[in-house]
Amino acid sequence: MKAVLIGSAREIAAVYPPPIVTQLAGLVELYEHPIEKKDLDACQAVLSQAEVAFSTWGMLPLSEAEIARYLPRLKRIFYAAGSVQYFARPFLRRGVGVSSAWAANAIPVIEYTVSLILLGLKGFFPAMALAEAGRWSDGHTLSDRHANIYAARVGILGAGMIGSGVLRELARHDLERWVYDPYLSPERAQQLGAHKVDSLTELFASCHVVSNHIANLPATRGMLTYEHFSRLMPNSCFINSGRNSQIEEAGFVRAFREDPSRTAVLDVIDPSEPPTPDHPYYTLPNVHMTPHIAGTLGNEKVRMSQYMVEEFKRFLEGKPLKWDVTEKMLETMA
Repeated sequence: MKAVLIGSAREIAAVYPPPIVTQLAGLVELYEHPIEKKDLDACQAVLSQAEVAFSTWGMLPLSEAEIARYLPRLKRIFYAAGSVQYFARPFLRRGVGVSSAWAANAIPVIEYTVSLILLGLKGFFPAMALAEAGRWSDGHTLSDRHANIYAARVGILGAGMIGSGVLRELARHDLERWVYDPYLSPERAQQLGAHKVDSLTELFASCHVVSNHIANLPATRGMLTYEHFSRLMPNSCFINSGRNSQIEEAGFVRAFREDPSRTAVLDVIDPSEPPTPDHPYYTLPNVHMTPHIAGTLGNEKVRMSQYMVEEFKRFLEGKPLKWDVTEKMLETMA
């Protein structure tokens, strides 16, 4: 069986280091030079023989016609990263299977989010700012006004791979877990130990921390508005480590200006990262930004490619695949 590496050479080098490439080369006849968009015609002979492809961030979003031209024998793509929304559909329509390491990519986001939830419940961010400004006692008093962790209520928006993982990790702590997800069955919510609510407004008004993990779909764009953010309790915290397109920005800014005791931590910004220099997030003292670091970084990248090596082994052995993606799944997954 012949295989190729397709996509950004820089990203492939980071996600498929030599030990991973060596593993793959022991399983398949691998063309080890990453093939980028500019290489398609020059590498057409290699591509035309490929039965499987390995990729990651920077995968080429090819049309069905391009797939038929360059990759006529391709059976499956093993994508060592998370969301496949931007490239998968033409391949699936051509009968090419797609496996994604979204579960591996979810692990650091879950870890990052749970850490921020616990810090948010402690009032960490405003308390730290006061301590650094020399107002030590005020910082301690402010933290004491927060819910802290015991018996606190945390609201999770979206119960996909990441939202469900956050709910499971929070089970270690003595707090209430609420969840909003129209696609989540009551039985599944019970398995997660979460209280399922059908109203976004109720969740925002009732939880000390709200964390967003709603899938990035046209139907979800701008769905979190002033109506929701204005219901956040004093000393509450909003965390966004998923996608920022769900936030209606003007309403968000208004709500956080109206109540400076609210805190927000945003790891993702829409529509551009970084925000423009005049963006209001820079001047809101209760809105904190991190530079898109929740996801896979550093050594964590190798975990994604290792997931795809194991998936490929199952493929070779004719075993059921763990990380197969279908067109139906794309309707609701991130």
